[in-house]
Amino acid sequence: MAATPPPFARFEWMIAWRYLRARRSEGGVSVMTWISLIGITLAVFALIATLAVRSGFRSEFVGTILGANAHVTVYSYGDVTPAGRVDRTLKDYDALAERMATVPGVVRAAPLVKGQVMAAREQRNAGVEVFGISAADIQGIPGVSQSAEAVGDLNRFEEGLAIGSGVARELGVRVGDRIKLISPNGVKTPFGTSPRVNAYEVVYIFTAGRYDIDRTRIYMPFVEAQSYFNREGVADQIEIMVEDPENVDTVALDLLRAGTGNTGVWTWRDASGGFLRALEVEDNVMFIILSILVLIAAMNIVSGLIMLVKNKGRDIGILRTIGLSEGSVMRVFFICGAFTGIIGTGMGVILGCLFALYIDPIFSFVNFAMGGGVWDPSIRGIYALPAELHLADVLKAVGLSLGLSFVVTLFPARRAARMNPVEALRYE
Repeated sequence: MAATPPPFARFEWMIAWRYLRARRSEGGVSVMTWISLIGITLAVFALIATLAVRSGFRSEFVGTILGANAHVTVYSYGDVTPAGRVDRTLKDYDALAERMATVPGVVRAAPLVKGQVMAAREQRNAGVEVFGISAADIQGIPGVSQSAEAVGDLNRFEEGLAIGSGVARELGVRVGDRIKLISPNGVKTPFGTSPRVNAYEVVYIFTAGRYDIDRTRIYMPFVEAQSYFNREGVADQIEIMVEDPENVDTVALDLLRAGTGNTGVWTWRDASGGFLRALEVEDNVMFIILSILVLIAAMNIVSGLIMLVKNKGRDIGILRTIGLSEGSVMRVFFICGAFTGIIGTGMGVILGCLFALYIDPIFSFVNFAMGGGVWDPSIRGIYALPAELHLADVLKAVGLSLGLSFVVTLFPARRAARMNPVEALRYE
C-alpha cells in the first residue's frame, strides 16, 4: 500500500508553478494574475506609506511641542486685590519652583514671565509673545538651545533677546540687529498708562521646528522681563519639564500636591489633547479604508483563480482520476493564489519602506514638479512631510495582506477540489 504524501508535497508545488506560468492561449489567466499582483502591491504600499506618514506626523508634532513648550505649567487661580482685580501672579515663585523640582520625574522647574507685545524694526511690525526666562533655564529647552539651524550665541542671552526664525524673517533682522518691543501696558503716569517702548539686541535666532512657535516667540532675560511687564517680584507661571512627557499625567498629581491650595497644573496633553484625539480617530479611519483597499485587491485573486479552475477543468479531472485527493487539488490552487499574495505583499513592503526612507527627495521632486507651495507650514504647523517607519506598522500591513490573500484563496481552491472528475472529463 502506497504511503499518503504529506501536505504541500513537492509535486503540489510543481503543479501549481506550471499553472501560474500560463501559456499564450490562456492569456486571460495570466492577465488576471498580473492584475492581482499589481493590485496587492499598490495596496500594501499605500498602507505602509500611510502608516509611516501617520507615525512621523505624530512624532514630529509631539516632538516640536515638547521641544519648545513646557510639559506642565503651574499657574495661580488668582487672588482678589483691594481694587477688585484678580491677581494671577505667583509671588513666592522661587520657593514654589524648588518644591516642584523635588517631585520625582521632574527635570526642571523654571519661573516664567509672559506677555504679548508688538515687535518693530524700521517699517516692519509683528505681533509676538515674549517669554521671560533665566539664562540657565533657557539652556534646558531643547527646541531652542539645540536647534540645528540656530545662529548667534545663546551664552550672550543676558545681553539681549533670543527670537524665532519666523520673527526674524518677518522683521528682516539678523544677529546683532536691534528691534523695538512695544507694550501697551507700560509706564503709569498721572495721565494714565503710556506704552512702553524698549530696544534690544538680537543675540540668538532659533528654529524650533513649528511654524507657530518660530513665527511668534521671543525669549527675554527673566529680570528684564519682570521690569518690562511690571512684574517686579512675581512670576506668571512655573514651567515644568519631566523625564517622560508621554506619561505626564502620572506626575501632574504630585505637582498639584507640591503646590499651594491656590495653584493649578496644565499639561501639554490638556493643551493638545483635542488635536491628538482627532489625529488618532483619523488614523483609525484611514487604516480601515486602506484595509478595504487591500481586501479589494485580494479579491482579484479570486477572479484569477476561478478563471484558472475553469480552464484547468480537464487537468483536474485527470489528476483526480490518477489518484490525487481533494486535499491535494485544493492545496495546488491554494498555492497559486497564496503565491500571488506573497509576491505582491513583498513588493508592496519594499516600495512602502523605500517611500518612507526616501520621503524627503520624493517630496522635493513633487514640490518641484508642482511649482512649489505644496506644503504650507502656516497651515500644517511643521515644515515638511514627515515619515517614520516602525516594524510594528510593517508587520501589521504584512499580516493584513497575507491573511486576506490566504482567506479569499480558500473558496476557489475548495471549488476546484470538489469538482467531479466524471463531469470534468465527460466531453473530452
